[in-house]
Amino acid sequence: MHKQIIDEADLLETLSFIVPLPAPLQNRVNQEAIIENFSRKHLLLRPGEIARRLYFIRSGFLRAFFVDENGKECTTWFMSKGDLMISVYSFFTQNPAHEYIEVLQDCKLQSISWQQLNAYYADFPQGNLLGRIMTQKYYIMSEERAIFLRTQTPILRYEKLLEQHPDIQQQTSQTNIASYLGISRETLSRIRRKKLRMCHQTQNTKNSTPAIN
Repeated sequence: MHKQIIDEADLLETLSFIVPLPAPLQNRVNQEAIIENFSRKHLLLRPGEIARRLYFIRSGFLRAFFVDENGKECTTWFMSKGDLMISVYSFFTQNPAHEYIEVLQDCKLQSISWQQLNAYYADFPQGNLLGRIMTQKYYIMSEERAIFLRTQTPILRYEKLLEQHPDIQQQTSQTNIASYLGISRETLSRIRRKKLRMCHQTQNTKNSTPAIN
């Protein structure tokens, strides 16, 4: 029997790509980071809880969402292999979260605690720099998403999402995708049908073009 090899991302490699880490800091992360498996539909965080851990996705697919005043789930983020998954506000301020973090596909996560991360800040200059860069990155991403929703058409939002997550149609529901894009399921269905027609027209044009000898 052949053992299936699952490609996984690695926390240290990802952090070292952001900032080169000295060997003592790498050793600390290796010793202190824990690896856990979570099943689909598991909630890593609920509103009112404080995000105590910084999660790195070795494999799997997750989302963050909140429930609005009408009881509707509104997806704010999708995260996949190689991403850091946190409730940014709750983790960095250690205040109660306003959102859920849900596992959409069975996942393997590697994590460190808020206390451990702050010890890295105190003990290593590179740890402090790493923290600043990560904080800046997630606030910039949040601002970019706000601008993206205000300025881009629904079809451009959808195309951008497919660029970021090419397999998303198999990873989550159309309802979650539509809520992330800020559109209705009906609008999403129309966009998908339009793109499918365009693909067929393009393919037919290619097939009908005579070969040049």
